[in-house]
Amino acid sequence: MAAIKPALNAALSPASAPNWRAVCSRHDLVAGSGVVALLDGQQIALFYLPDADGAPLYALDNRDPKSGANVIGRGLIGQLGGDLIVASPLYKQHFRLADGTCVQYPEQRLRTWQARFNGDAVEVA
Repeated sequence: MAAIKPALNAALSPASAPNWRAVCSRHDLVAGSGVVALLDGQQIALFYLPDADGAPLYALDNRDPKSGANVIGRGLIGQLGGDLIVASPLYKQHFRLADGTCVQYPEQRLRTWQARFNGDAVEVA
């Protein structure tokens, strides 16, 4: 079960640059799995895939659009058609980690955030 982690602090950036905010530390993440962070009342599912081709860190909305339940962080990670995906634990629909689109139901989409490591801090923008 993914734990909800509170945001550590809010660092403001210039208007032209993304507003990066720390949500947890690298040590809070579980490789190949999801954890959930809370930022301004919004649950964000973070997925750390250190062995994946491309980006090792993804941030998506934790709320499943079909059920309304906050469960995406508990979903299973895999590949489907060459895309990295997370399967919702309730209705098993697959969402692309890169952009939050649903493979089976194009009208369903998860909000995504940019995610990065800044030293040991995990930041989203």
